[in-house]
Amino acid sequence: MLKVNEILRVKGHTLYTGTPDMPVREAIATMSQLDIGSLVIMEHGHLTGMLTFREIMNHLSAHDGQAGDYSVRSIMDDAPVSVTPNTDAYEVQRLMLDRHARYIPVMDGPTLMGVISFYDMARAIVEAQQFENDMLKAYIRDWPADTSESSAGKA
Repeated sequence: MLKVNEILRVKGHTLYTGTPDMPVREAIATMSQLDIGSLVIMEHGHLTGMLTFREIMNHLSAHDGQAGDYSVRSIMDDAPVSVTPNTDAYEVQRLMLDRHARYIPVMDGPTLMGVISFYDMARAIVEAQQFENDMLKAYIRDWPADTSESSAGKA
């Protein structure tokens, strides 16, 4: 069964974080420059929230397209669902669908290990299916010859 730690190993451990007191306009600029869809919000070394383009779009919609002088704290998801490195991929899929979460932090106790995105999950599943398909094709190609028919003809 595919686990989160395997997905992170392939993806890498680059983390993009912000603080709750960061201005929303700075968070938008950071996410735009880095071409990322989320920031993990950390305070004093602890996960305090997630900021995704969903929260930003809701904020901009409510404020006539202006970031204003708001802080990330005022718009972030302050109770994001998280998973552990040992969580299996099916559970991550279920959580993403149930919570409409495109980004889920991976926590090992109090330590942030990474973020799993909907894209990461889709890519991991496609790669796992391709591996299984390749293994099945190799197995079928190397199928042993049926020896029962040839030994029956000699009798």
